[in-house]
Amino acid sequence: MRSMLRMGWLALLLAVGCAGRQELETPDYEAVYDVPLEEMWPSVRQYFTDARLPYREDRGSLVLETEWKQEFGGSKIAGYWHRYMVMGKRETPTKSKLWIIRITKSANKALSRPGKELDWGSIRPVGEDGIALSPEDDGDRLSFPVGENAFYMESGQGTRDLTMEWRVFRGIMPKLAKKQPVKGEQQVAKDTPAFTECGQSILGLKKQAKAGGVMLLGELHGTQEVPRFIAQSVCQLVTSGMPVTVGLELPVENEERITAFLQSQGGEVDWLKLMEAPFWRSPYPDGRGSEAVANMLEQLRQLRAQGLDVAVFVYDHPKLSGQPREDALTQTVLAQVKAKPQRFHLVVSGNIHSRTAKGLPWDKQYRPMGYQLKDQLDDVTALDMAYDSGTAWICAANKQGSKLDCGVKEAKGKDNGDRFFMHAWSSANKEGYHGVFYVGHVSASEPAILKGLGNPDAEPAPESASGL
Repeated sequence: MRSMLRMGWLALLLAVGCAGRQELETPDYEAVYDVPLEEMWPSVRQYFTDARLPYREDRGSLVLETEWKQEFGGSKIAGYWHRYMVMGKRETPTKSKLWIIRITKSANKALSRPGKELDWGSIRPVGEDGIALSPEDDGDRLSFPVGENAFYMESGQGTRDLTMEWRVFRGIMPKLAKKQPVKGEQQVAKDTPAFTECGQSILGLKKQAKAGGVMLLGELHGTQEVPRFIAQSVCQLVTSGMPVTVGLELPVENEERITAFLQSQGGEVDWLKLMEAPFWRSPYPDGRGSEAVANMLEQLRQLRAQGLDVAVFVYDHPKLSGQPREDALTQTVLAQVKAKPQRFHLVVSGNIHSRTAKGLPWDKQYRPMGYQLKDQLDDVTALDMAYDSGTAWICAANKQGSKLDCGVKEAKGKDNGDRFFMHAWSSANKEGYHGVFYVGHVSASEPAILKGLGNPDAEPAPESASGL
């Protein structure tokens, strides 16, 4: 048994890193330890101690639960927290495994299922058969699992996290293989970086992202979910050692201002300098200047502050329109990619610009940015946005067609579950998209300026000051 353990450890040697490093490759089966549960458990405790994830433990049942940790911790306006429930399982007398449940909660009720609150009053809801439901009926109706081994509670949800299970397995295998005893007193390793919470692993990301590649994401502006998807993707890639450059469809005039913010301490003055740009105060805010986008910039700043290899550039030329604008977008992105060809470039835009096929319904000769990039670069992948129905902050022509009407509007999509994922098809579709990135149910994100003229800690500005 010990020889098998050493062989398994040698096979994983290259994949093993410190507790703060996150692996891209996650097998689709459980990690099984070739040691008894009681022998494995002390190393589990030490892993979470070294990762600076404080926990409480039920020592009698080999279960521990970490404290809440903020996603991109320290962000002024981030709204998601995670904790882990870790349960030791006895596979056989000589083999063991871990179940790790990631529990997520939001600052608001973004994760709350509509109608889930129980009414303990005297008036009960009526079921489909016309019979009043009891509290026990309600409990049964709401207790079934949702998604992939998931459950919901208040503003949170819990999901079994195979990625974290394998991360712990890879982290403690060397000690188990070398028979290094774990000290009774838990000491934090001084050279171990803090664990970075990057959210639930994005399915399919590891298959699509590669150094030197360019990925175009065609989005619907004005949602909370797309900026979060981008931030989580970047986090999961850079913590695994892949350098990432993010391209944002924001005016090129903001390049210096955004770069300065990403290199700053993220203080009050830094935020105010970022938000001084006229872009955030557009009379027709189309979703690119949303609170979620500002939050994403803060999250990318947090990653850079940890020494992780994240870069950002902007490439929009709003003074141009039509084909000249498309050509300018292309040249700006192309210059960035050619300057650092070894990096992974994640370029986000409205889903017209990211098409890699020539022509639009109203202009057969139109050459989108994606089409031109595909012609000049070796590795370009374009993914269209897929989502479940919800809302988005959208600017659309009013009934008279005289001006744009900007606000929260319905967005119709298709339900494909509650997990973020990327999926590539066998060939590109007629728009030149090679697949989709899915962000689940969408919810509108209002202009960041409504948070209080660029101050994320301030009360929302009154409607009369919003410029809308």
